[in-house]
Amino acid sequence: MATMTSLIGLINKIQRACTVLGDHGGEGMSLWEALPSVAVVGIVTRRPLVLQLHQTEGGTDYAEFLHAPRKKFTDFAAVRKEISDETDRITGKSKQISNIPIQLSIYSPNVVNLTLIDLPGLTKVAVEGQPESIVEDIENMVRSYVEKPSCIILAISPANQDIATSDAIKLAREVDPSGERTFGVLTKLDLMDKGTNALEVLEGRSYRLQHPWVGIVNRSQADINKNVDMIAARRKEREYFETSPEYGHLASKMGSEYLAKLLSQHLERVIRQRIPSIIALINKNIDEINAELDRIGRPIGVDSGAQLYTILEMCRAFERVFKEHLDGGRAGGDRIYGVFDHQLPAALKKLPFDRHLSTRNVQKVVSEADGYQPHLIAPEQGYRRLIDGSISYFKGPAEASVDAVHFVLKELVRKSIAETEELKRFPTLQSDIAAAATEALEKFRDESRKTVLRLVDMESSYLTVEFFRKLSEQPERSASDKNASDKNAPDRNAPPPGPQNPERFSDHHFRRIGSNVSGYIGMVCDTLKNSIPKAVVYCQVLAAKRSLLNQFYAHVGRQEVKYFNFIYFTEIKQRRESEGLHVTCL
Repeated sequence: MATMTSLIGLINKIQRACTVLGDHGGEGMSLWEALPSVAVVGIVTRRPLVLQLHQTEGGTDYAEFLHAPRKKFTDFAAVRKEISDETDRITGKSKQISNIPIQLSIYSPNVVNLTLIDLPGLTKVAVEGQPESIVEDIENMVRSYVEKPSCIILAISPANQDIATSDAIKLAREVDPSGERTFGVLTKLDLMDKGTNALEVLEGRSYRLQHPWVGIVNRSQADINKNVDMIAARRKEREYFETSPEYGHLASKMGSEYLAKLLSQHLERVIRQRIPSIIALINKNIDEINAELDRIGRPIGVDSGAQLYTILEMCRAFERVFKEHLDGGRAGGDRIYGVFDHQLPAALKKLPFDRHLSTRNVQKVVSEADGYQPHLIAPEQGYRRLIDGSISYFKGPAEASVDAVHFVLKELVRKSIAETEELKRFPTLQSDIAAAATEALEKFRDESRKTVLRLVDMESSYLTVEFFRKLSEQPERSASDKNASDKNAPDRNAPPPGPQNPERFSDHHFRRIGSNVSGYIGMVCDTLKNSIPKAVVYCQVLAAKRSLLNQFYAHVGRQEVKYFNFIYFTEIKQRRESEGLHVTCL
C-alpha cells in the first residue's frame, strides 16, 4: 500500500506541476498526456475537474484548489460553490463550457489515492444560452482526454435507461474498441422500475467489458438537501446492496468504495507499466529546458552598475559587428562602393544634357539672356544660364546616392542586430538599438544631403575661368570653314561690328556655344563624380562608424536601475524563473 500511495502521489505532484506550468497537452506529446489518469464520462459539469484524492492517516477532511493554494476548505458545500464560481469565472453565468481544467485535491482518511478527471456530460441538443455547436464542442473536449492511451475511461450510465443508447459506452467503444481501458459504472439502481433490475448488465451478459461492471447508489436530492455526509451515504449504499434480493450476491463487488479501490489498484498497475516512458519524457523535458536556459544566458546583475555595464557591452558587440560589415570583415559594405562605382555613374550618363544643349535650346536661352541688346562678342549671360541649368541636373543623382547609401546602412544595422549573439535574448533592447540607429542614420542622411547639394551649388557659384580662356585661344574656324573661305576674308563666325539680331547667327555659332558648355559640364561631372562619394562617405559612413549609438548611450546613462529592470531585464528574468520552475517541478 505504501508503494501504491507513493506512486499515485508522485503522479499527482507531476500533474499539479503540469497544470501550474500550463501543460494541458497541445502539439506533440506533452507530459500531461503521458500521465495515467481516470477520465469520468457522463457527469454534468461545464469544465474538466481534475480531482486528486489523497489518503491521510487521520485528521480532518479538507480540500484545496490549485487556483487558491493557500486556502483550505473543510466545508464541502463551500467546495461545491467554489467549483461553480470558478466555472463561472471562465465561462460566465451562461451554460457555456471551457476546456481549462479546475484542479481539486481532497485529503481524507476515508478515500483511496486516486486521480479522476470529471468531464462534461455528453448531450444531444443545445439548451437555452448555449451555442448550436455545444454538442460537438463537448464531444471534442471529452475525446481529447479519452483518446489518450494513458487514460482510464470510467463510462457512467444510468441503470434506468437502455445501455445500448448510452453515449458514454458508445464513445468508449469508439476510442477503446478492445475495452482494455474502460470501466463501466451503473448509477440509479435504486430508481429502476419495480420488478426490473440491471443484472444482465452487471454480470456482463448484455454488454461485456474486460473489466467488471460496478453498480453504485448515490445520494438522492433529498439527502443532498438534508446535508447527509458522504460517510453516511456510503453506509446507506452498503446496506442497499447487502439487503437487496437482486444484488445481494454481488454486494462485495458493488458500491463507490469498491469502485475506488478497483480503480486505484488498476491505476497503480498502469503507472508501473508507464514509469519508464514517463521518466524518459521527464528527462527529455529537462534537457530541453536546460538547453533553453543555456540559450537565455547568464543571470543579470541586480545593481545599476552591473546592468548598465551589461547594456553597454551588448551595444559595443553590435557596433563591432556593424563595423565589420562596413570594413569588409562581413558581407554588405561592398554595396556602398557599388553605389559609387555603378549607380552614380549610370545616373550621370542619363542626365538630359543633349536636350538641354541642343542647338534650338541654346539659341532660345542665349536670345532670352541677351534681351533687347544682342551680345557683342560672346554671350556670357547665355553661357551662365546654360551652365547653371546643366549643373542643376546633378542634384538628382547626388541625392539618389545619399538615399542609396542610407538604405544600405539601414540594412546593415538590421543584419548586425540579428547577428549579434549577445542581443538575441533581449528583444526590447534590440528594438531600442534599431530605433536609435535609424534615428542617427536619418540625421547623417540629412547632413549628407545638405553637403552634396552644397557641392553642386558651389559649381554654379564660381565658374572655372581658365576653361573658357583656353577655348578662346583655339582657332575659331573649323576645317570646313577654312576650305570654304579666303584666307584674307574676315572670319564668318566672328560677330560683325555693331549690334545684330541673334537670329542672324548661324547654327554653327550656337552649336559651338553648346559644345563649349558641354565640355565645361563634362569637367564638372568628373569633379562631382569624385567629390560626391567623398562627401557621402564622410557624412554617413564614417559618422555611422564613429557615433551611431552616441545618443542612445546618453539616453541610457540618464536612466535609473528600475528603468533597466522594467524595460530590458524583466522579460529575461521571467523566462529564467519560468524555465527554472519547470526544472524544479520536474
